[in-house]
Amino acid sequence: MDLFQKCREYTTARQAMAMGVYPFFHMLTSGQDTEVIMEGHRTIMMGSNNYLGLTADPRVKDAAVKAIEKYGSGCSGSRFLNGTLDLHVELEQALAKFLQKEDCLIFSTGFQSNLSIISSITGRNDYILSDSLNHASIVDGARLSFAKTLKYKHNDMEDLERLLERCATDEKAGILVVTDGVFSMEGEICNLPEIVRLSRKYGARIMVDDAHSIGVLGEHGRGTAEYFGLTDEVDLIMNTFSKTLASLGGCVAGSADAIHFIKHTARPFIFSASIPPANVAAAREALRILEAEPQRVRRLNEISAYMRRGLAQLPFVKVHDSGNDLVPIIPILTGTVGRTLFTAKTLLDNGVYVNPVFPPAVPGDNCLLRTSYTATHTNEQLDEALAIFGRVFADLAENKEIDFVIEI
Repeated sequence: MDLFQKCREYTTARQAMAMGVYPFFHMLTSGQDTEVIMEGHRTIMMGSNNYLGLTADPRVKDAAVKAIEKYGSGCSGSRFLNGTLDLHVELEQALAKFLQKEDCLIFSTGFQSNLSIISSITGRNDYILSDSLNHASIVDGARLSFAKTLKYKHNDMEDLERLLERCATDEKAGILVVTDGVFSMEGEICNLPEIVRLSRKYGARIMVDDAHSIGVLGEHGRGTAEYFGLTDEVDLIMNTFSKTLASLGGCVAGSADAIHFIKHTARPFIFSASIPPANVAAAREALRILEAEPQRVRRLNEISAYMRRGLAQLPFVKVHDSGNDLVPIIPILTGTVGRTLFTAKTLLDNGVYVNPVFPPAVPGDNCLLRTSYTATHTNEQLDEALAIFGRVFADLAENKEIDFVIEI
């Protein structure tokens, strides 16, 4: 059989293109902001992870430009060899201090961060207990580790304890409990207090992926552990720079021993070029702004609550109950793939961009539109978007023809 036969037989995307509802790779001709120019039209951006609105901040852009002028466009090598700049070390020290851990290590991407951390810290004789809705990078990091991975039901602490009790009988095995702090599709917060209690009871270590929590949760925006007052109880805190920190890259903060071990054993880290100077400088400046302007976090929380209330009041909009009003990820339940595609396209035609989510990210006919918000959204933009949501969902409410089938 020809290896590329599967490529010729893959028709899902072309089917959506032919129907005019293909939802991916929309071209922007402006920077990421609360409003963008997408496909040539003014669009209110409600599908970005630019939580504090810092990608357009002049201070962040200026820091990136100055870094390029001093260091050039890249590092031309691994951190292990010629690719470590003083900028890298400075950012690591600043992040360790901010996250209140002994040490920190930065990576070139967020995905690479989880691959590196999990595959190095766990091995063939260990166990990884992973929430069933954890990010794909956690899933792939576990696969790369050769450890035995067991998934517990989403935020189900009884199921987690069942697995912990089972794994703890193997006295030679280490146990890592890993969870998203904020789940990226659902906007839900993990039950960290119970995860801590159970992990300490059974001798497990804890890793929290705070990609969607830094700048979102906690009085100072330090994430899930700060929000629950459990910073000292979490062993490893992972974060990405592509969201709150307005750049590209990722990091892990933890004990000096753990970071030293990951730094010297993580293959995705050792064999990758280091994060470029402009990205490091942008993330560093964004962190400075977050520390100096915690009111941005409060504003983001206010916007999240405002939009959740506003969307819930619209007669034909079904908002997923995430159990909190703080997280700026608000999923709208749309059902079938066809309805989700058509609704996202209609919203875009009317000037609002959101992210359509399909299987396997969600099960079956439980598709949704993932809306997300930025601290720099204005009240006028929010109200304009709510009016558009109301009109679009009312117009489509009785349209059964848009529940067409596309094989995913």
